[in-house]
Amino acid sequence: MMAVVTSSFCLRHSENNDKQLTETSFLKGYKMTFQSEIVETDGIQLINLSGRLDSATSNVFESSLQKLFENQGNLVTINFSGLDYISSAGLRVILMVAKRAKQAKGRLVLFGLQPHVKEVFEISGFLKILEVVNDQAEAQALIKA
Repeated sequence: MMAVVTSSFCLRHSENNDKQLTETSFLKGYKMTFQSEIVETDGIQLINLSGRLDSATSNVFESSLQKLFENQGNLVTINFSGLDYISSAGLRVILMVAKRAKQAKGRLVLFGLQPHVKEVFEISGFLKILEVVNDQAEAQALIKA
């Protein structure tokens, strides 16, 4: 079974929340430059990211990810190949998701980091504490192991 959820700026869970976020973004004059998509196949959730994960997008993105590890043993991969920029706020979200995965006895594997994004992960020390591989095939093999 395959399920796909796509959204601009964030994953939205309710119509009311969607309207509120759109109005907030419009009032701030913020141009929506972050997108995420969740695809679930064979019990593995794949999150495709694109754009900029920064202080303007990280809080809403974090809240949308909270449900990923509500159940024990969930498997999640995150595709960074479309992500152009990540700030410290975005790094914090990834670290929080990794922590939730560990607490829920789940698994989180990151892949497809562009060189400049990978450098941020390396400088911050995240490459030593997170599971990061080059591509989706490696991520799926690792997560199933």
